[in-house]
Amino acid sequence: MANARSGSLATILFLFMSSAALHKGAAQDPVVSQNLVTDNVTVVEGEMAIISCRVKNNDDSVIQLLNPNRQTIYFRDMRPLKDSRFQLVNFSDNELRVSLSNVSLSDEGRYVCQLYTDPPQEAYAEITVLIPPGNPIIEARDEVLSEGNETEMTCTAMSSKPAAIIRWMKGDKELPGKPKVELTYDKMYTVTSRLTFTVSKEDDGVPVACIVDHPAVKDFQAQKYLEVQYKPEVKIVVEFPQGLTREGENLELSCKFRGKPEPQRVNWLKVDDDVPSHAVITGADLYIENLNKSYNGTYRCVASNSIGEAYDDYTLYVYETAPSTEPAAHDSRAGEGAPRTVDHAVIGGVVAVVVFAMLCLLIVLGRYFARHKGTYFTHEAKGADDAADADTAIINAEGGHTNSDEKKEYYI
Repeated sequence: MANARSGSLATILFLFMSSAALHKGAAQDPVVSQNLVTDNVTVVEGEMAIISCRVKNNDDSVIQLLNPNRQTIYFRDMRPLKDSRFQLVNFSDNELRVSLSNVSLSDEGRYVCQLYTDPPQEAYAEITVLIPPGNPIIEARDEVLSEGNETEMTCTAMSSKPAAIIRWMKGDKELPGKPKVELTYDKMYTVTSRLTFTVSKEDDGVPVACIVDHPAVKDFQAQKYLEVQYKPEVKIVVEFPQGLTREGENLELSCKFRGKPEPQRVNWLKVDDDVPSHAVITGADLYIENLNKSYNGTYRCVASNSIGEAYDDYTLYVYETAPSTEPAAHDSRAGEGAPRTVDHAVIGGVVAVVVFAMLCLLIVLGRYFARHKGTYFTHEAKGADDAADADTAIINAEGGHTNSDEKKEYYI
């Protein structure tokens, strides 16, 4: 038992003397040797840091690790410092590797890797402790918005190190915010970002996200969905007929609308006139039987809610009933004039009259030329019947004096 105590005391005395000798040597200007290598360490609060002291060409010199207060953490493979968070990971002639678990902000600082030579060689490892911010808090000035109004939101990321960066997203579009950074008494940073923007009806139900960028965390965000109220949107749909509106037919119009809040009042009216007395209005539908031209005009559907009102127009033009094939369908919308149609029967009648007139003209001309040709031959033969011979007949025909009044021929 006495031998054990003697050995323990000898060990403690050796460590004390070694530490004193090293501190005495450290009082001189330290020499940073390329033979001694270490690395800076960045670690998130609560996680583990690894400190490594490496020697390229060791001549059996002692390696030790000291904390920022220059207290010996490890001397070779022995740990004089009573902090169980430090544990030996590896020890050899060329490396001393130590782990530090559950790192806190107080562990931040410059750690010393020291090679016990004359004079001592030192290399420094900076431990930087990252502290993530708390859950981001997003607040909105207005819970319910109206289209066209401006609103404001704030997002706060508290107690972080270093200061966080806050970004804003509305849907898939990034918006610029105005950040404000404050340093608290415990050397932490609190960041507040303010966002101002104008809403439209398309923003209803769109998420606005506050995204916190910090080296200690990933995908850290909070979001809030917009609730935007807007005046109605109105559109008149022709349910019947599918094409031209003709006399004697029926007309059915349906008023389609949407808004927030849902429109409670929907009215049908006729611009500059009264709606026909026998028209049937059922909610958003308008029905008129047995159309005639007196019903022509512009019919309007008006929908309203607490935000405002809107309307859509339909212009009715009633056509006469056509006995032949109908022309192409026409959408009788507001702002469009009555279409011009061409009656194919009229065109056919005109063509028939022209053809008949040409045939009559050909017949008259034919009869005219035929008549004149017969008369020529009749005059040429005058006097031939009464002539005694051929010479006399020719003379009589040429002279035309003999018997010219006694015999006449007519061409019928």
